[in-house]
Amino acid sequence: MNRNSFSRRAMLRAAAVLGAAGVTGGAMLIENVIPHSVRHKGFSKVRGLNLLRCCGDDPATMTRLWTAICFALISLLVLPAAYGQDLRVSLLGTGFVQPAMDRFGPSTLDEAGGDKLLFDCGRGCLQRLAQLGVPLKDVNKLFITHFHSDHLVGIDDLWLTGWIRGRTDVPLEVWGPPGTRAMMENLVKAFDLDIQIRQNAGNSEGIKMTVHEIKEGVVYERGGVKVTAFDIAHGNIKPALGFRVDYRGHSVAMSGDTAFSENLIRFSRGVDLLIHEVSAAPQTGVAVHVTPEEAGQVFDKVKPKLAVYSHIILPPNFTASDLVARTRQTYKGPLEVGEDLMVINIGESVKVQPRSK
Repeated sequence: MNRNSFSRRAMLRAAAVLGAAGVTGGAMLIENVIPHSVRHKGFSKVRGLNLLRCCGDDPATMTRLWTAICFALISLLVLPAAYGQDLRVSLLGTGFVQPAMDRFGPSTLDEAGGDKLLFDCGRGCLQRLAQLGVPLKDVNKLFITHFHSDHLVGIDDLWLTGWIRGRTDVPLEVWGPPGTRAMMENLVKAFDLDIQIRQNAGNSEGIKMTVHEIKEGVVYERGGVKVTAFDIAHGNIKPALGFRVDYRGHSVAMSGDTAFSENLIRFSRGVDLLIHEVSAAPQTGVAVHVTPEEAGQVFDKVKPKLAVYSHIILPPNFTASDLVARTRQTYKGPLEVGEDLMVINIGESVKVQPRSK
């Protein structure tokens, strides 16, 4: 068989397989119809005219071939939608207020149903989004847990740079505790001169923002994606919120900054993934963070498919292995010490991708 011809038997076999397997089989079109002698040189070298020529004198073959092609095209549309039913969680920053090159400021990106939901926006958030290849114009929904600076200092970068770099016709939408509106309005005042200069260049719509001041309860519900806020216990910082995201039977809860919280346990029960803060450093006075042993107690009660640490506070010479060892005193289930750029896919199972570089 030369490079410009096809085996009718191969095409019939492909059509039969595709007809039986339905949409999923569409992805096999190239493997079954295009012979190796052609495929290894690139499908772009095969011309549709030659394909039609080889079977144009056989109506039955033509029918089966076009059926196969239609199933293949449908598969390209349907299969991505099926994969889109999963939740994808990316840890953008797993550190705290201390500047560090390996752990940027607290921030987590949840992707579901076409939404890109950002939870907190700490130092270096945009650099991590860039490393993951996430277009800034697509990140226009921000949820704030509380008003500690390490969770907030990247907001002006997200708002302004996102606007400059492509979010020209969609406002930044922000959900946060009472006080969020005043904070965002003051950002507008702080950057007024820069905004005026760029607006005069004809770029205005994307600088707008929509602010929702929220309390415990469902705060977002669109396209099958539901976000629930719940109160947590972060010392005298009130309100302070955690969040839970549900999408088509899958779920992730994020603690925000908190001491041991029964309310967090109540709202997080049954989630696939629980992302929880931790501090192994000594605490004095009112507790504002959980110890590894307390976090283990939370995990043991929630029973997630996977527990992951973020907002990690470690004393000098204390390692991730030490953190796990202390947690194991109260919890024996699945556990990961989060790292910046760690990606977790939540579907029928919860899978951690190798850390992106």
